[in-house]
Amino acid sequence: MEFLRVFVFDFLASAAILVGLIAFSGLILQRAPWSEVLTGTIKTIVGFLIFDIGSSAVGVSLGNFQELFAEGFGLEGVLPLAEAVTALAQEQFGTTVSLVMLVGFVMNLVIARLTPMKYIFLTGQHNLYLAALLTIMLQASGVSVGWTIAIGGIILGFCAAFFPSLAQPGMRAITGDDEIAMGHYVTTGYALSYWIGDKVGSPEESTEDLNLPGWLNIFKDYVVGVAITMIVFFYIATFAAGREFTETLSAGQNWLVFPIFQGLRFAAGLYVIITGVRMFLGEVVNAFVGISEKLIPDAKPALDCPVVFPYAPTATLVGFLSAYAGGLVTMIVMALLGTTVIIPVAVPYFFIGGTAGVFGNASGGWKGAMLGSFIVGVLIAVGPALIYPIMANIGLTGTSFPEMDFVIVGLIVYFVAKFFG
Repeated sequence: MEFLRVFVFDFLASAAILVGLIAFSGLILQRAPWSEVLTGTIKTIVGFLIFDIGSSAVGVSLGNFQELFAEGFGLEGVLPLAEAVTALAQEQFGTTVSLVMLVGFVMNLVIARLTPMKYIFLTGQHNLYLAALLTIMLQASGVSVGWTIAIGGIILGFCAAFFPSLAQPGMRAITGDDEIAMGHYVTTGYALSYWIGDKVGSPEESTEDLNLPGWLNIFKDYVVGVAITMIVFFYIATFAAGREFTETLSAGQNWLVFPIFQGLRFAAGLYVIITGVRMFLGEVVNAFVGISEKLIPDAKPALDCPVVFPYAPTATLVGFLSAYAGGLVTMIVMALLGTTVIIPVAVPYFFIGGTAGVFGNASGGWKGAMLGSFIVGVLIAVGPALIYPIMANIGLTGTSFPEMDFVIVGLIVYFVAKFFG
């Protein structure tokens, strides 16, 4: 069982290794020279690790923002974080989660080979989260361990091939071709944002081409725009939290200096993400030609959500801020109604909201980016509240899943299993 744990959690769940393995296989199938195989594989993994380093820097900065904002405005409630739920699930159902993910990975390849859904889901950690969710839902419904592994694995494999297809029209509009797919389980939200954008705006009014007056033109450089915007937001949260709390969080750094570095760190992290994505994207797409020609015809790699950030960096920031506003409005409404209150955690709101912004911008310009991501921000607050009571019943309290696809699949699986149970 130790080998299984290492293989699943330390190997398959590592997106960098998984994407590198796929690049290696694709180049071998193309019968590329060994020097090219080695170069392509290493550059794919390194590119993904660069992207991962940027994500970590952004996550640390947003984590500090979350703490300041929560302290300053007195936020209390459930924190929707897939990582937290998965960690709790691993403690209770570790081996079962591993086997569900392993069976699901194999089923994804089988379904992609035999059906028109030609998507290979390469965001390993998201498959791990879905394996944890399916295990929780099936176990909560009274399904035996054996059937949980079989049913959970088949559902996971189907989801890995099916959900990227929902977002593919938007991906074609964003990238201008049909080479890559979205491998992030909020595809229903991204497809919805793309649809909303088409109804409210025009792609000619893109966030990347806005004609801003006078000095506001500096915001056309996304690094400058992101840095200034985040510094302003950090100052709002810092003044609300107060000097004592801020200097405790900053480990002694002056409370008026701390927001400047946090805003700049966030912008630097986003720049690193985009650099890493550009590096591994060129390698993995070339390598996938081998898999598409030899193993799974017309196969497309489904990659993590920041893969779309380089196509519209300004829409990424607009999407984050609009989604976060949607989450805050929903939180206030929940508190007034006396229901479970979902706190809008900045990290998932950045990645999900930013991606929704890019999708909305692709069909509806800045109007689509703002409205599409705002609606998605509302939905990723409502969804965790719907699924939270089920998880609380089996002892997983204080957190929930923010991803929309997880919530849809989890509720369907739970109630179908209860019906037949």
